[in-house]
This record gives sequence, C-alpha cells and structure tokens, in this order.
Amino acid sequence: MRLSLILILSLAYVTGACQTKSSPKEGNNAYPIQKTEKEWKEILSDKQFYILRQQGTEYAFTGEYWDNKKKGTYYSAATGQPLFRSEHKYKSGTGWPSFYKPIDEKAVVEIVDKSHGMVRTEVVDSGSGSHLGHVFNDGPAPTGLRYCMNSASLLFVADGDELPAIVKDWKEKYGKK
Repeated sequence: MRLSLILILSLAYVTGACQTKSSPKEGNNAYPIQKTEKEWKEILSDKQFYILRQQGTEYAFTGEYWDNKKKGTYYSAATGQPLFRSEHKYKSGTGWPSFYKPIDEKAVVEIVDKSHGMVRTEVVDSGSGSHLGHVFNDGPAPTGLRYCMNSASLLFVADGDELPAIVKDWKEKYGKK
C-alpha cells in the first residue's frame, strides 16, 4: 500500500513537472509577431491554441514528438521560427520532447512562472511569445538543462523534407540574410 502511494505521488509529480495553466501574457508588444486572439484561433488548431496561447499542456506520452528519433529541426507551430535541433533532443523519461539547448539562445525567452504554487521557468518562442513548455536544471551535459516542450507547440521537419509555408514565411521575414 505504501509503495503504491509513493508511486502515485511520484507519477503526479513527474506529470505536473511540465504542465502549466498560467494566465496568458496580455499586452506584451515585445514580440515581432502580434495577432489578435481571433487571428490565432484561425491559424492554430484548438489544441495548439490551448497550449501556445493559453499556456496549457498535453498529457505525458501523448504528444506526437515525445519519442521522435528522426533527424531534423523543430519549429514553433505558431510562427515557423526554428527552435530546436534533433541533435539536442534526448529521452528524459518525462513523456514530453526534451532538449538540452535551443537552436539559438535568442530563439526562446524564459519567463518566471509562479503558477500552481511552484516557481518554474516558462519557455516561449521569441517570435510571438507563444508558450512552448518549461526549462528545468535537471538535464544532461553539456548544459544541465531540460527544455520540456509540448509537441503541439512544435512543428517538426525532417532533414531533406520541404519546408512548410509557415517556416518559409519566417525565414523570408526574419531569417539571417
């Protein structure tokens, strides 16, 4: 009985470690891509809107990319901005795609998240401020970080595959010239 209780509490802790439902950031004009709630709803699925714009989360081990082993790039599903490379992805055991570093330091913004009675670090894309997940300091070398991301906040493109229009648009407007 005691072992069962410990297992249940451990699972609850791990499951909650990547979840958030903090309130959306209102009126933040620091991001280059600004859209109304209506515009976001038109381009994102309901699940993506919930995660990217309302700081939601998907259940552990249910997202499309938690166990993806293909080589390629992970982009923001909101903007097409490049965020992570497969070479930096690792199996964390949490059930969410985990990376030890972003593709570029400027690709993400870290924000203090005090929701759910905890102090964590939320990760948003630097293009639109859309919620991706959280970063923790329990990752592997060389950084010791675990960027615990929601699959629905990401768009994966395998090396050699054609880029979707959203990624092409990002590269045209904001990519390095």
